[in-house]
Formats: sequence, structure tokens, C-alpha cells
Amino acid sequence: MTERDQVLKAAADLVSAFARNDREAYFGAFSTDASFVFYTLEQPLLSRDAYQALWDTWRSEDGFEVLSCTSSNAFVSLQGDVAIFIHDVATELRMQGEQHFSQERETIVFRRQQQGLWLACHEHLSAMPEGLPPP
Repeated sequence: MTERDQVLKAAADLVSAFARNDREAYFGAFSTDASFVFYTLEQPLLSRDAYQALWDTWRSEDGFEVLSCTSSNAFVSLQGDVAIFIHDVATELRMQGEQHFSQERETIVFRRQQQGLWLACHEHLSAMPEGLPPP
């Protein structure tokens, strides 16, 4: 399997874990020092633990549940032990009993670990520009 294929598989596994609400597998796809920038939050989350705590709050207080998540238009740029993965993501989720659908663009930076495993170390989520058709 090529490095590009390894990164694509790591990304697909991450998205799949998110889509099925598999908290352990989803957060296990990130390094402990991972950072997260979500346009829906006022501040970046500067560790995996910070994001996990927020996720747990969303679940307990808002009934947060991912109903579906689909990745399209994937692109990988290999930069030595770092890979930049860009894709469009369509997500349907439930919060406070209401369903929400979003079209977003996401960059996930993966870093190769000593064992050869690719873990995400940064995620940046952006709103899809207005006027673009869904993927």
C-alpha cells in the first residue's frame, strides 16, 4: 500500500468512526497533541482532551448524535512525515432533538508515527462557500 493510500485509509477510518458515533475509534485517530479549528466555535481546541470534553458535553447536554457523514473530493499532499488531506464533507446530525445538515470543507493534517501509523494532528473545518453545489 502506498503512503497516499495509507493516508486515504486513515482518513476514511476517521470519517467512518465519526459517522457511526464511535467515540473511541474517532478520537483514537488523533494524536494527543492534536489541535482543532472549527468555524462554529469561538476558540480553537488545542488538544484531543479538550475536544473530547466538548464532545462529551454536547452528548450529555444537547443529545448530540451524528446521523451520517460523507466525504468527497479527497486530495492528499504528502510532505515527508506529514500529509495534508482535504475533502468536502456532508454531515447530518441531531442536537437538542433537531436534525441539522451541513456542507463543509475540511483539512486534516496527518503525521506518520514511528510505528508507520498515520494519526491526525490537526483538523480545520470551514463552511462551504455560498453558491457551490453539494458534493
